[in-house]
This record gives sequence, structure tokens and C-alpha cells, in this order.
Amino acid sequence: MTQDILNGVLLDEETELTLNELCEACASTSEWVIELVEEGVLEPIGYQQTQWRFSAICLQRAQAAMRLQRDLAINLSGIALALDLLDEIDTLRSRLQCIEQAKKG
Repeated sequence: MTQDILNGVLLDEETELTLNELCEACASTSEWVIELVEEGVLEPIGYQQTQWRFSAICLQRAQAAMRLQRDLAINLSGIALALDLLDEIDTLRSRLQCIEQAKKG
């Protein structure tokens, strides 16, 4: 039986990552991240690529994109659509939960 040791860093909503830090966190290339930005999957803060900063939410989206591409072989357009639909599901679930709580109260 083997034991794997996992290392991680906790990020709060205020944390911003550079392009290189995001690439390292996702074990990806800067070209792949740039393609995600061009496809609209990620929205960096800053206009020039050298000044880009990415939020913790961008990190989550990039990691989800990586899993979709790796596990399901989805192309970047499909990844953008899938992530938008997942975001919409989360929004609808939150609204439904608020409605259900309002009915109880």
C-alpha cells in the first residue's frame, strides 16, 4: 500500500495569480491558458498579457477546463459551453434554494 502526499495552497477570493502562477497551478502551458482567455473561458484582470492577473475563480475554471479536456476530450469551444452551462446550473440551484427557504419562513 502506497501513501501519496498532497501539497496545496489555500486561496481566498482576493488572491490573484500571474499567468505563470496559473500555469504552474494547472500544470499547463501559457499557450493553453491564452487559448482559454481567447475562448472566453477565463477573464484576466489587466489588458496586456504581461500584466494579467487571474482570480481564484479563474483557477477553478482552468482546472475544470483541464479535467474536461483530459477526461472527455472536449475542445475549447465545448469547454466554454460546458462551463457556462455549469455556472447557469449553480445559479439556478441557488435561486431555487432561496425560494424554498422563503416558503419555509
